[in-house]
Amino acid sequence: MIVSCGSAIMDMLPEPVPGGCNMNVAITAARLGAPTAFLGRVSTDHYGDLLVKHLADSGVDLSLVERGPERTARAIVSTQPSPTFEFDADGAADSALESNDLSPIGPGPHIVHGGTNVDYRGRTAHTIVSLIETSPGLVSCDPNIRPALIDDRSEWESWHDRWVAATSLYRCSDEDLDWIWPGRAPSSVAAELLDRGPDVVIVTAGSSGCQVFGDGWSVSAAARAVSVKDTVGAGDGFIGSLLTDLHAVDARDPAALARVSEDDWRRIAQRACEVAAVVCTRIGADPPWASELPEPTGR
Repeated sequence: MIVSCGSAIMDMLPEPVPGGCNMNVAITAARLGAPTAFLGRVSTDHYGDLLVKHLADSGVDLSLVERGPERTARAIVSTQPSPTFEFDADGAADSALESNDLSPIGPGPHIVHGGTNVDYRGRTAHTIVSLIETSPGLVSCDPNIRPALIDDRSEWESWHDRWVAATSLYRCSDEDLDWIWPGRAPSSVAAELLDRGPDVVIVTAGSSGCQVFGDGWSVSAAARAVSVKDTVGAGDGFIGSLLTDLHAVDARDPAALARVSEDDWRRIAQRACEVAAVVCTRIGADPPWASELPEPTGR
């Protein structure tokens, strides 16, 4: 299965809608037809009930969802001219995950995704990093930087370093790249990361599409021009589509990932750009269902 770990929160746009980077990835993958579970702690409050319903309605397996009395974190989102986030998240449920036991979903190897800011906070940070450091499956990391959640950059870097070392697939936006490695070109950062752990590095750049880097090769995919309502969740839609297609070609562990061809990467990246484009035509993180997209080719 695809297991997306970490944050399930409410985005205030200003009306409350389900969100959270890691939950959005799970929602995308499930809607696109991949067997998907969400690993995270969700509040027993009203918002938590809405989040669990949102996951279930999209076909996400709930076997790994913890419920707890902590409140639901909220992100106050301003979408113009580009999304900015203020967080009301101290002591919230998403940072209090206790278990990383994947046995309820059966034997793997599973694709495990995470790496966003909640995965470096509270008990959740320890719980998820201990999972990825022992996982036999493909580990996917998307740093998805939210500076408002980072109080201590050196502490953040120590968690990020552990994720990079355990990761096979690393995706970041051009904005993430500029925050983590200011002034560096994508190719330079990709070369460094490929030496540190990941086998594939992807840099997305909004309307400019994406670049995919491997050992001695790179491919690119173009973004489709659309009428943008907001870009909330577009990157999550991108990585959810990417993991869905990797699961479909059985690239569920590092050795299998290494066998994915450059032609397959072009196709997979292009479809991920298409999914992200659809998300941009909608308010909030509302990824498409498989029936809303053209049939994938080349699987």
